[in-house]
Amino acid sequence: MGKIRFTATNPRTSGVGPALARSAALLGAALLVAGCAGTETSVRTSSAPGGSASEVSGAPASGAPGSGLPGPETSSPGTSAPASGIPASGIPASGTPAPGAPGPAAAPRGLAEEARQGTEAIRGAVEAEAREAEARKAALLAAARRWGLPQAPLLVPPPPRTKSLPPTRRGFGVSGPRTRGLPPVFTRVPTRDRVVFLTIDDGVDQDPATLRMLRELHVPYTAFLSDDAVDGGWEYFRAAHAQGAALQNHTLLHRYLPGLSRAAQRHEICGMQDTLRRHYGRAATLFRPPYGSYNRDTLEVARSCGIRAVPLWEAEVFPGRVVYRDSDLHPGDLVLTHFQGRAQWNGSMADALRTFLRTVTEKGYAVARLEDYI
Repeated sequence: MGKIRFTATNPRTSGVGPALARSAALLGAALLVAGCAGTETSVRTSSAPGGSASEVSGAPASGAPGSGLPGPETSSPGTSAPASGIPASGIPASGTPAPGAPGPAAAPRGLAEEARQGTEAIRGAVEAEAREAEARKAALLAAARRWGLPQAPLLVPPPPRTKSLPPTRRGFGVSGPRTRGLPPVFTRVPTRDRVVFLTIDDGVDQDPATLRMLRELHVPYTAFLSDDAVDGGWEYFRAAHAQGAALQNHTLLHRYLPGLSRAAQRHEICGMQDTLRRHYGRAATLFRPPYGSYNRDTLEVARSCGIRAVPLWEAEVFPGRVVYRDSDLHPGDLVLTHFQGRAQWNGSMADALRTFLRTVTEKGYAVARLEDYI
Protein backbone atom coordinates (compact mmCIF):
# COMPACT_ATOMS: atom_id res chain seq x y z
CA MET A 1 0.00 0.00 0.00
CA GLY A 2 1.27 3.44 -0.88
CA LYS A 3 1.86 5.84 1.98
CA ILE A 4 -0.22 8.98 2.47
CA ARG A 5 1.69 11.68 4.31
CA PHE A 6 0.16 14.59 6.19
CA THR A 7 2.21 17.51 7.48
CA ALA A 8 1.07 19.36 10.58
CA THR A 9 0.98 23.14 10.46
CA ASN A 10 0.86 25.79 13.13
CA PRO A 11 -2.45 27.71 12.80
CA ARG A 12 -0.98 30.81 14.34
CA THR A 13 1.77 31.23 11.77
CA SER A 14 0.59 29.33 8.74
CA GLY A 15 -2.71 31.15 8.27
CA VAL A 16 -4.65 27.90 8.84
CA GLY A 17 -7.19 28.31 11.61
CA PRO A 18 -8.34 25.57 14.01
CA ALA A 19 -11.56 24.91 12.07
CA LEU A 20 -9.65 24.48 8.82
CA ALA A 21 -7.10 22.22 10.48
CA ARG A 22 -9.86 19.93 11.83
CA SER A 23 -11.54 19.75 8.43
CA ALA A 24 -8.29 18.89 6.71
CA ALA A 25 -7.71 16.14 9.24
CA LEU A 26 -11.20 14.72 8.54
CA LEU A 27 -10.62 14.68 4.78
CA GLY A 28 -7.16 13.19 5.24
CA ALA A 29 -8.57 10.37 7.36
CA ALA A 30 -11.21 9.64 4.73
CA LEU A 31 -8.60 9.53 1.97
CA LEU A 32 -6.41 7.27 4.09
CA VAL A 33 -9.28 4.84 4.55
CA ALA A 34 -9.98 5.00 0.83
CA GLY A 35 -6.36 4.21 0.07
CA CYS A 36 -6.45 1.23 2.37
CA ALA A 37 -9.72 -0.08 0.93
CA GLY A 38 -8.52 0.36 -2.63
CA THR A 39 -5.37 -1.70 -2.14
CA GLU A 40 -6.61 -4.66 -0.10
CA THR A 41 -7.30 -8.00 -1.86
CA SER A 42 -9.33 -10.87 -0.49
CA VAL A 43 -9.04 -14.35 -1.96
CA ARG A 44 -11.45 -17.02 -0.71
CA THR A 45 -11.21 -20.71 -1.64
CA SER A 46 -14.04 -23.20 -1.61
CA SER A 47 -14.25 -25.82 1.06
CA ALA A 48 -12.77 -29.09 -0.10
CA PRO A 49 -14.58 -32.28 0.84
CA GLY A 50 -13.56 -33.17 4.31
CA GLY A 51 -11.66 -29.90 4.66
CA SER A 52 -12.38 -26.41 5.99
CA ALA A 53 -12.66 -23.07 4.22
CA SER A 54 -9.51 -20.98 4.06
CA GLU A 55 -9.21 -17.18 3.59
CA VAL A 56 -6.16 -15.30 2.37
CA SER A 57 -5.89 -11.46 2.35
CA GLY A 58 -3.46 -9.94 -0.11
CA ALA A 59 -2.02 -13.37 -1.02
CA PRO A 60 -0.59 -14.19 -4.45
CA ALA A 61 -3.08 -15.37 -7.09
CA SER A 62 -3.84 -19.08 -7.27
CA GLY A 63 -1.24 -20.88 -9.30
CA ALA A 64 1.20 -18.00 -9.19
CA PRO A 65 4.83 -19.01 -8.80
CA GLY A 66 5.75 -19.31 -5.17
CA SER A 67 2.14 -19.09 -4.02
CA GLY A 68 1.95 -22.69 -2.83
CA LEU A 69 -1.58 -22.98 -4.29
CA PRO A 70 -2.61 -25.34 -7.06
CA GLY A 71 -3.54 -23.90 -10.44
CA PRO A 72 -7.15 -23.76 -11.59
CA GLU A 73 -6.82 -26.96 -13.66
CA THR A 74 -5.28 -29.17 -10.98
CA SER A 75 -6.43 -30.57 -7.69
CA SER A 76 -4.55 -31.00 -4.52
CA PRO A 77 -4.00 -34.62 -3.49
CA GLY A 78 -6.94 -35.92 -1.52
CA THR A 79 -9.37 -33.25 -2.69
CA SER A 80 -12.13 -33.22 -5.26
CA ALA A 81 -11.77 -31.27 -8.46
CA PRO A 82 -13.85 -28.11 -8.71
CA ALA A 83 -17.24 -28.25 -10.38
CA SER A 84 -17.23 -28.01 -14.15
CA GLY A 85 -16.82 -24.43 -15.33
CA ILE A 86 -16.30 -23.05 -11.83
CA PRO A 87 -12.72 -22.41 -10.71
CA ALA A 88 -11.57 -23.03 -7.16
CA SER A 89 -12.23 -19.38 -6.37
CA GLY A 90 -15.97 -19.99 -6.56
CA ILE A 91 -16.45 -17.42 -9.33
CA PRO A 92 -17.52 -18.71 -12.80
CA ALA A 93 -15.59 -17.69 -15.89
CA SER A 94 -18.44 -15.36 -16.81
CA GLY A 95 -17.49 -13.20 -13.84
CA THR A 96 -20.74 -13.88 -11.96
CA PRO A 97 -20.23 -15.29 -8.45
CA ALA A 98 -21.55 -18.79 -7.91
CA PRO A 99 -24.61 -19.07 -5.72
CA GLY A 100 -23.59 -18.59 -2.14
CA ALA A 101 -20.05 -17.52 -3.03
CA PRO A 102 -18.85 -14.17 -1.67
CA GLY A 103 -18.14 -11.34 -4.10
CA PRO A 104 -15.04 -9.13 -4.18
CA ALA A 105 -14.45 -6.78 -1.22
CA ALA A 106 -16.53 -3.62 -1.54
CA ALA A 107 -15.39 -0.15 -0.47
CA PRO A 108 -16.68 0.91 2.98
CA ARG A 109 -20.13 2.43 2.83
CA GLY A 110 -20.35 6.18 3.16
CA LEU A 111 -16.69 6.79 2.22
CA ALA A 112 -17.56 9.03 -0.72
CA GLU A 113 -20.03 10.91 1.45
CA GLU A 114 -17.38 11.43 4.15
CA ALA A 115 -14.94 12.77 1.57
CA ARG A 116 -17.62 15.15 0.23
CA GLN A 117 -18.39 16.34 3.74
CA GLY A 118 -14.67 16.87 4.40
CA THR A 119 -14.33 18.97 1.26
CA GLU A 120 -17.37 21.04 2.20
CA ALA A 121 -16.00 21.51 5.72
CA ILE A 122 -12.67 22.75 4.35
CA ARG A 123 -14.42 25.17 2.02
CA GLY A 124 -16.54 26.47 4.90
CA ALA A 125 -13.50 26.80 7.17
CA VAL A 126 -11.57 28.75 4.51
CA GLU A 127 -14.48 31.14 4.10
CA ALA A 128 -14.78 31.53 7.89
CA GLU A 129 -11.05 32.23 8.19
CA ALA A 130 -11.30 34.89 5.49
CA ARG A 131 -14.19 36.55 7.32
CA GLU A 132 -12.26 36.46 10.61
CA ALA A 133 -9.17 37.95 8.95
CA GLU A 134 -11.24 40.81 7.54
CA ALA A 135 -12.79 41.39 10.96
CA ARG A 136 -9.34 41.50 12.58
CA LYS A 137 -8.09 43.98 9.99
CA ALA A 138 -11.15 46.17 10.54
CA ALA A 139 -10.69 46.05 14.32
CA LEU A 140 -6.99 46.93 14.00
CA LEU A 141 -7.76 49.85 11.69
CA ALA A 142 -10.40 51.10 14.13
CA ALA A 143 -7.87 50.89 16.98
CA ALA A 144 -5.29 52.77 14.90
CA ARG A 145 -7.72 55.60 14.24
CA ARG A 146 -8.72 55.64 17.89
CA TRP A 147 -5.06 56.25 18.78
CA GLY A 148 -4.59 58.94 16.15
CA LEU A 149 -2.83 56.87 13.47
CA PRO A 150 -3.67 57.24 9.77
CA GLN A 151 -3.24 53.52 9.10
CA ALA A 152 -2.94 50.28 11.03
CA PRO A 153 0.50 48.78 11.78
CA LEU A 154 1.62 46.28 9.16
CA LEU A 155 1.19 42.59 9.92
CA VAL A 156 4.39 40.92 11.06
CA PRO A 157 5.68 37.97 8.98
CA PRO A 158 6.19 34.55 10.60
CA PRO A 159 9.37 34.48 12.72
CA PRO A 160 12.41 32.54 11.48
CA ARG A 161 12.45 28.82 12.19
CA THR A 162 15.87 29.07 13.82
CA LYS A 163 17.29 31.87 15.97
CA SER A 164 20.89 33.04 16.16
CA LEU A 165 22.78 35.77 17.97
CA PRO A 166 24.05 38.59 15.73
CA PRO A 167 27.80 39.22 15.71
CA THR A 168 29.24 42.19 17.54
CA ARG A 169 28.90 45.31 15.44
CA ARG A 170 32.19 46.47 13.94
CA GLY A 171 33.78 49.05 16.19
CA PHE A 172 31.70 47.99 19.22
CA GLY A 173 33.97 45.19 20.43
CA VAL A 174 36.55 45.27 23.20
CA SER A 175 40.25 44.55 22.74
CA GLY A 176 42.67 42.28 24.53
CA PRO A 177 42.97 38.57 25.19
CA ARG A 178 40.08 36.25 26.05
CA THR A 179 37.46 38.28 24.20
CA ARG A 180 36.08 35.11 22.65
CA GLY A 181 32.72 34.15 24.13
CA LEU A 182 31.78 37.61 25.40
CA PRO A 183 28.14 38.62 24.80
CA PRO A 184 27.84 40.24 21.34
CA VAL A 185 27.02 43.95 21.17
CA PHE A 186 24.80 44.85 18.23
CA THR A 187 22.36 47.45 16.97
CA ARG A 188 20.72 45.49 14.15
CA VAL A 189 19.56 41.89 13.66
CA PRO A 190 20.60 40.41 10.29
CA THR A 191 17.34 39.61 8.46
CA ARG A 192 15.73 40.10 5.08
CA ASP A 193 12.33 40.59 6.68
CA ARG A 194 11.09 44.18 6.60
CA VAL A 195 10.80 44.33 10.37
CA VAL A 196 12.15 46.53 13.15
CA PHE A 197 12.19 45.92 16.90
CA LEU A 198 10.75 48.25 19.54
CA THR A 199 12.69 48.46 22.81
CA ILE A 200 11.60 50.66 25.75
CA ASP A 201 13.98 51.59 28.57
CA ASP A 202 13.89 52.55 32.26
CA GLY A 203 10.30 52.37 33.61
CA VAL A 204 9.62 55.84 35.04
CA ASP A 205 6.25 56.53 33.37
CA GLN A 206 3.66 53.86 34.17
CA ASP A 207 0.58 55.20 32.41
CA PRO A 208 -2.03 52.42 31.90
CA ALA A 209 -2.90 54.04 28.56
CA THR A 210 0.53 53.00 27.26
CA LEU A 211 -0.14 49.32 27.88
CA ARG A 212 -3.64 49.64 26.45
CA MET A 213 -2.34 51.29 23.28
CA LEU A 214 0.34 48.64 22.74
CA ARG A 215 -2.16 45.85 23.41
CA GLU A 216 -4.92 47.16 21.13
CA LEU A 217 -2.47 47.77 18.29
CA HIS A 218 -0.77 44.35 18.80
CA VAL A 219 2.70 45.91 19.03
CA PRO A 220 5.39 43.62 20.52
CA TYR A 221 8.24 45.19 22.47
CA THR A 222 11.11 44.48 24.85
CA ALA A 223 11.39 46.44 28.10
CA PHE A 224 14.84 47.08 29.61
CA LEU A 225 14.10 47.94 33.24
CA SER A 226 16.08 49.73 35.96
CA ASP A 227 15.12 49.16 39.59
CA ASP A 228 15.35 52.84 40.55
CA ALA A 229 13.21 53.91 37.57
CA VAL A 230 10.51 51.30 38.26
CA ASP A 231 10.50 52.50 41.88
CA GLY A 232 8.28 49.75 43.20
CA GLY A 233 5.87 49.67 40.26
CA TRP A 234 6.44 46.00 39.56
CA GLU A 235 2.73 45.23 39.17
CA TYR A 236 2.58 47.54 36.17
CA PHE A 237 5.32 45.58 34.42
CA ARG A 238 3.80 42.30 35.51
CA ALA A 239 0.74 43.39 33.52
CA ALA A 240 3.03 44.31 30.61
CA HIS A 241 4.64 40.88 30.79
CA ALA A 242 1.22 39.20 30.87
CA GLN A 243 0.29 40.86 27.58
CA GLY A 244 3.51 39.71 25.90
CA ALA A 245 6.32 42.14 26.77
CA ALA A 246 9.78 40.68 27.42
CA LEU A 247 11.41 42.11 30.57
CA GLN A 248 15.19 42.51 30.41
CA ASN A 249 18.07 44.04 32.42
CA HIS A 250 19.04 47.75 32.48
CA THR A 251 20.88 47.72 35.89
CA LEU A 252 19.76 48.66 39.39
CA LEU A 253 20.57 52.38 39.52
CA HIS A 254 21.23 53.38 35.88
CA ARG A 255 24.82 54.40 36.52
CA TYR A 256 27.62 55.01 34.01
CA LEU A 257 29.27 51.60 34.14
CA PRO A 258 32.76 52.31 32.70
CA GLY A 259 33.34 54.66 35.63
CA LEU A 260 32.69 51.91 38.18
CA SER A 261 34.93 49.19 39.57
CA ARG A 262 34.37 45.60 38.46
CA ALA A 263 32.74 44.82 41.83
CA ALA A 264 30.39 47.81 41.53
CA GLN A 265 29.44 46.76 38.00
CA ARG A 266 28.67 43.27 39.28
CA HIS A 267 26.37 44.77 41.90
CA GLU A 268 24.54 46.78 39.23
CA ILE A 269 24.09 43.96 36.69
CA CYS A 270 23.82 40.83 38.82
CA GLY A 271 21.80 42.71 41.43
CA MET A 272 19.21 43.54 38.78
CA GLN A 273 19.18 39.89 37.73
CA ASP A 274 18.26 38.99 41.32
CA THR A 275 15.54 41.65 41.34
CA LEU A 276 13.94 40.35 38.15
CA ARG A 277 14.14 36.79 39.42
CA ARG A 278 12.49 37.78 42.69
CA HIS A 279 9.59 39.61 41.03
CA TYR A 280 9.03 37.50 37.92
CA GLY A 281 10.60 34.13 38.64
CA ARG A 282 13.39 34.39 36.07
CA ALA A 283 16.39 36.55 35.28
CA ALA A 284 17.06 38.36 32.00
CA THR A 285 19.04 36.99 29.06
CA LEU A 286 19.55 40.40 27.42
CA PHE A 287 21.25 43.44 28.93
CA ARG A 288 21.39 47.08 27.82
CA PRO A 289 24.00 49.21 29.63
CA PRO A 290 22.82 52.70 30.61
CA TYR A 291 23.65 55.30 27.94
CA GLY A 292 24.93 52.44 25.77
CA SER A 293 28.28 52.68 27.59
CA TYR A 294 30.36 49.68 28.66
CA ASN A 295 33.89 48.31 28.86
CA ARG A 296 35.49 44.87 29.01
CA ASP A 297 34.56 44.42 32.69
CA THR A 298 30.93 45.14 31.81
CA LEU A 299 30.76 42.35 29.23
CA GLU A 300 32.64 39.84 31.38
CA VAL A 301 30.44 40.55 34.41
CA ALA A 302 27.29 40.40 32.29
CA ARG A 303 28.32 37.00 30.93
CA SER A 304 28.96 35.70 34.45
CA CYS A 305 25.45 36.83 35.47
CA GLY A 306 23.77 34.86 32.68
CA ILE A 307 23.53 37.53 29.96
CA ARG A 308 23.67 36.20 26.38
CA ALA A 309 23.69 39.43 24.36
CA VAL A 310 23.89 43.23 24.61
CA PRO A 311 21.44 44.91 22.20
CA LEU A 312 21.88 48.66 21.72
CA TRP A 313 19.90 50.65 19.11
CA GLU A 314 19.97 52.12 15.60
CA ALA A 315 17.30 54.80 16.09
CA GLU A 316 15.77 56.66 19.05
CA VAL A 317 12.19 57.94 19.16
CA PHE A 318 10.88 61.02 20.98
CA PRO A 319 7.45 62.67 20.73
CA GLY A 320 7.37 64.11 17.21
CA ARG A 321 10.85 63.09 16.02
CA VAL A 322 13.16 60.14 15.28
CA VAL A 323 16.97 60.30 15.60
CA TYR A 324 18.91 57.81 13.44
CA ARG A 325 22.38 56.43 14.03
CA ASP A 326 22.60 56.12 10.25
CA SER A 327 20.44 58.05 7.81
CA ASP A 328 17.32 55.85 7.82
CA LEU A 329 15.73 52.61 8.98
CA HIS A 330 16.99 49.23 7.77
CA PRO A 331 15.58 45.70 8.10
CA GLY A 332 16.32 44.38 11.57
CA ASP A 333 16.99 47.76 13.23
CA LEU A 334 16.51 48.10 16.99
CA VAL A 335 14.58 51.24 17.90
CA LEU A 336 14.78 52.81 21.36
CA THR A 337 12.27 54.87 23.30
CA HIS A 338 11.63 55.29 27.03
CA PHE A 339 8.90 54.83 29.61
CA GLN A 340 8.69 58.58 30.08
CA GLY A 341 5.89 61.13 30.01
CA ARG A 342 5.20 64.85 30.15
CA ALA A 343 7.33 65.24 33.27
CA GLN A 344 10.40 64.22 31.21
CA TRP A 345 9.35 65.10 27.64
CA ASN A 346 7.42 67.73 25.78
CA GLY A 347 4.75 65.15 25.16
CA SER A 348 3.34 61.85 26.36
CA MET A 349 4.41 58.24 25.98
CA ALA A 350 1.50 57.80 23.55
CA ASP A 351 2.90 60.68 21.47
CA ALA A 352 6.26 58.91 21.18
CA LEU A 353 4.58 55.64 20.21
CA ARG A 354 2.48 57.43 17.58
CA THR A 355 5.65 58.91 16.12
CA PHE A 356 7.28 55.49 16.05
CA LEU A 357 4.33 53.63 14.50
CA ARG A 358 3.58 56.29 11.90
CA THR A 359 7.23 56.37 10.82
CA VAL A 360 7.84 52.62 10.52
CA THR A 361 4.48 51.96 8.84
CA GLU A 362 5.00 54.68 6.23
CA LYS A 363 8.43 53.21 5.48
CA GLY A 364 6.92 49.75 4.99
CA TYR A 365 8.13 48.04 8.17
CA ALA A 366 6.27 45.79 10.60
CA VAL A 367 7.17 45.60 14.30
CA ALA A 368 8.46 42.16 15.33
CA ARG A 369 9.39 40.65 18.68
CA LEU A 370 13.14 40.76 19.26
CA GLU A 371 13.21 37.50 21.23
CA ASP A 372 11.67 35.67 18.23
CA TYR A 373 14.83 36.40 16.21
CA ILE A 374 17.72 36.03 18.66
